[in-house]
Amino acid sequence: MKKLSYLFAFIILFGGIKVKADEGMWLPIFLERLNYVDMEKMGLKLTPEEIYSVNNGSLKDAIVGLSDGPTPQGFFCTGEIVSNEGLMFTNHHCGFGNIQEHSSVDHDYLADGFWAMSRDEELPNEGLSASILYRMEDITDSIIPNISDTLKGQDRSAAIKEITTRIKKNASEDGKYNVVLKSFFSGNEYYMFVYEVYTDVRLVGAPPSSIGKFGGDTDNWMWPRHTGDFSIFRIYTAPDGSPAEYSEENIPLVPKHFLPVNLDPIKANDFSMIWGFPGGTERNLTSSGIEFKINNFYPPIIEGFGKKLEVWKDHMSNDQEVKIKYASKYAGTANGWKLFIGQMKGIKDLDLYNEKKAFEDSFQTWVEEDQARKEKYGDVLEVLYQSNKDKADGFSTMILASLTGIGGTELLGYASDFSALKSFMEGYKEEKDKKKKEKKLEQIDKEVAKLKEGITGQFENYDMATDEDVFAALTELYFTKVPKEMQPELLVDLVKKFKGNYNEIAAYVFEKSNFSTEAKVQAFLEKPSLKTLDKDPAFVLASEFRTSIMAASGNIKRGGDEVETANRLFVEGIREMQPDKKFYPDANSTLRFSYGKVLDYYPKDAVHFDYVTHLSGVIAKEDPENDEFIVPAKLVELYNDKDYGRYGQDDKMIVCYLSNNDITGGNSGSPVMNGNGELKGIAFDGNWEAMSSDIAFSPKLQRTIVVDINYVLFIIDKFAGAKHLIDELSIVVTPPTPVSVPLEEEVEVIMN
Repeated sequence: MKKLSYLFAFIILFGGIKVKADEGMWLPIFLERLNYVDMEKMGLKLTPEEIYSVNNGSLKDAIVGLSDGPTPQGFFCTGEIVSNEGLMFTNHHCGFGNIQEHSSVDHDYLADGFWAMSRDEELPNEGLSASILYRMEDITDSIIPNISDTLKGQDRSAAIKEITTRIKKNASEDGKYNVVLKSFFSGNEYYMFVYEVYTDVRLVGAPPSSIGKFGGDTDNWMWPRHTGDFSIFRIYTAPDGSPAEYSEENIPLVPKHFLPVNLDPIKANDFSMIWGFPGGTERNLTSSGIEFKINNFYPPIIEGFGKKLEVWKDHMSNDQEVKIKYASKYAGTANGWKLFIGQMKGIKDLDLYNEKKAFEDSFQTWVEEDQARKEKYGDVLEVLYQSNKDKADGFSTMILASLTGIGGTELLGYASDFSALKSFMEGYKEEKDKKKKEKKLEQIDKEVAKLKEGITGQFENYDMATDEDVFAALTELYFTKVPKEMQPELLVDLVKKFKGNYNEIAAYVFEKSNFSTEAKVQAFLEKPSLKTLDKDPAFVLASEFRTSIMAASGNIKRGGDEVETANRLFVEGIREMQPDKKFYPDANSTLRFSYGKVLDYYPKDAVHFDYVTHLSGVIAKEDPENDEFIVPAKLVELYNDKDYGRYGQDDKMIVCYLSNNDITGGNSGSPVMNGNGELKGIAFDGNWEAMSSDIAFSPKLQRTIVVDINYVLFIIDKFAGAKHLIDELSIVVTPPTPVSVPLEEEVEVIMN
């Protein structure tokens, strides 16, 4: 569930499986109509108005979407506001990139942690933004009735865009709000989300990775888990309370609502509610779609990512500076790699293909029972089947080529950034008109200036030796796995010239390229030339890789307009087939809530997992020789002394717990709350046995892994000594129930 940019995104909305109380990521505006009664029975104590309100401060005003820009269309993680001074909790892995950006060999905040002991020490984070939903609105009736049923593909998209552009402009109030419009149920419904976006977000605190990332890749997605996965930020505003860019004059945000923190010990079957921005699910994926993923999607990604991770890990293990530079890149790629492995395994273990096929058979039977339904829905499954069959041919090759070719090494990706400059220089060379030539020269100067601005960012977290070895490993994988017709001419020549020695090929390319070091790029941009670009091996390889991949991509039939229509009709038909069922839309990085309870589980025969883990489990896993399982000496000392303060109970310190809430990527950092809307923990992962949950929810197996709020506060207070942050919080502890003493015993005590 980490921040991760996938090469291909297949986000198809809707879920076609039986809904249970703990299944579904629900839209807040329908809470009262669809969910409130069930939630009340399970333990919810808040009113609908206290949960979601536009006119008054409500729980939704404490939920934050984290992104990398001022006008986000989606969010990589979630955070929650926990004080009246804009203090925000999220996951350590959500803040990992920012922590890494502030780290160096001299100040390694990843290894040592970071704690701002005053507001002046809080660190700004360029590009990071925090969005809070102001309101959401169903705008389906403003769109669907105004679109002809005959419109398809680009024509339909253009008609929708024309309508939504007007809606967004009116709702933004001259740029005051960021307005996002998204389709739901595969284009059958549309909703508008209006956000206030804050761009001054500062790092306040983070435990060392030995706590915040304890267990590393080994424990990732696994239970039992012992990870203190949290970090702390603060949102700032202009003095008048409005969103503003970073300034020393800015003040902490005064939120409309913030979450109190409840320190009562977690118990089995406690009500559990999660709010956040889940990224994407595909719960109406057909059986043919599952077959396509298993055979053509997962394998090449797993192979390509795995090879790159091998090289990175080797270099990171031998050089502390490289370890810091590549920490965020490695974490994101490793997370995705293991996710895809788990998803493929889960799909097979749960036999989702046959489950989906059985559902499709029942759908087709229902369709065939009525002539009107046959005319409307009769061929949708066949269209989707044929689309998956067509694009399967060559798809694995295209993905592998993308991951190991132009997307394999940073050098080639960077070299391709100079393609526009080449185009401008070619235009300048061919232009004969003097005035037009001057304009083209201006284009070149602008592009050169832009490229110069990006040099620092390119090399800030870059190591040439590491990238050179990545190039060697992935180029070999490309050459041995990709068909001859997709082989770049230069690569074929180099393999022949160096007799298949890919290390020598890599050394040659990096030595001869103008893009492998900061100094060489600077020198090239001082006097750019077409001749130099055309001879640069990295630039030529990047261009030839791109040409080969685009050609392969063009040969893959995807069905286009027909597939989009079939998806939309399939979802419409499913909803029509089950008129009494409550449907939730698939996740698409919009604000959702889910509800369930704290719960253990039985992953397989004769195996039972409890719903909590303790600090004793951290100590039991300690391995000073393994970077993933190092335990800080201070934490060991606190454990030995049982110095837990008010955060432990009965000489035990809970670290993590489980709930059966329905979540996915983007929910990282989401608040896990009790029935009073009080913070009980921070969601940070799913469990290995239910990795296929983006495609199908498994109530018996799916669990959300949560870092207990007591452990979070224990680390802040007792480990870090940052009690000033604890003092900001509104802490709730339920007083113990008085013990009832019989009257005769009371009298006897008084008499004696």
